[in-house]
Amino acid sequence: MRLRYLALGDSYTCGEGVEAGRRWPVQLARALRDDGIDIAEPRIIATTGWTTDELAEGIAAAQPLGHFDFVTLGIGVNDQYRGHSVAEYRAQLTSLLDTAIALADGRVERLMMLSIPDWGVTRFARGEGRDVGLVGREIDAFNAVARAMCEARRIAFVDITPASREDGGSDAMLVHDGLHPSGAMYERWVDVALPVAHRLLGDA
Repeated sequence: MRLRYLALGDSYTCGEGVEAGRRWPVQLARALRDDGIDIAEPRIIATTGWTTDELAEGIAAAQPLGHFDFVTLGIGVNDQYRGHSVAEYRAQLTSLLDTAIALADGRVERLMMLSIPDWGVTRFARGEGRDVGLVGREIDAFNAVARAMCEARRIAFVDITPASREDGGSDAMLVHDGLHPSGAMYERWVDVALPVAHRLLGDA
């Protein structure tokens, strides 16, 4: 039976500014199928601008039916952008991870979280006059919390932040708004995430 895939997140997961086929969860599912894993197109619950608590509300409103064989999560950039504290992020992420585990039918080995990319390297950030170093340090702090929480729950944590920083401010790696990643950048994320997804789905 084809594996059910649920992708949870924000603008990065829904692929703001890119064609549907270039979203990273869609690219990941296609790469897995190319490698012989029979996984369906992802059910995506994600909206541009969502914070961690807003994603939780979005999941509750969407009421995804049944359990999923594979769940990915990417959330937190808007918490950082809006000035939420690390402590606030930790509190919201605690319940969200519990929800994601439940949607994976309690199988933490089928859940994967991606780190927050560094939007401070983008043209948008430069245009706003942002302190690139400060943005990067804050994102690192949020990612450290997410990584520790995932490790404590034995959830796979995929660090795509270095990939987002490498040439992440070039036109080829951004869509028209100068902020969100292009399909080419999402390809780089998939290159990092694919081996982990293989490991998690190896017995599928």
